[in-house]
Amino acid sequence: MSDADLEQIRKARLEQLQQQHQNNQRQGGAAGGVEGGADEQRNSRDSAEARQSILNQILLPDAADRLGRIRLVKETRATDVENRLIMLARTGQLRQKVTEEQLKELLNALADRKEEEKIVVSRRKGGWDDDDDDDVDALI
Repeated sequence: MSDADLEQIRKARLEQLQQQHQNNQRQGGAAGGVEGGADEQRNSRDSAEARQSILNQILLPDAADRLGRIRLVKETRATDVENRLIMLARTGQLRQKVTEEQLKELLNALADRKEEEKIVVSRRKGGWDDDDDDDVDALI
């Protein structure tokens, strides 16, 4: 994917957002709860379509299939990977379409990062321990 393609996508999305903003201002914001909900649904659908369009441009079919299978198992992980891929595409760090092997490497990198973020809680032992049992036996 070339920088020109990404720039064209950015410009189209910016124009779309500006047009939506102007339409909302003309209508005085959301006129009612029902219309506001419809606008939110349309906006979320539009953003999902834009994400899918970008992913279709930067992923090879086999990589897209793998990402789809990952989404079936763990949607949060698939969303994290998609966000990372979109960020890389927007910053121009992707020079070609992502292969399945590159997607695996990205998944492993994200998995390693998640393991580092785990929090370990150690609880203090309280109350009775084995030594206390010996003291009670001596009294009897």
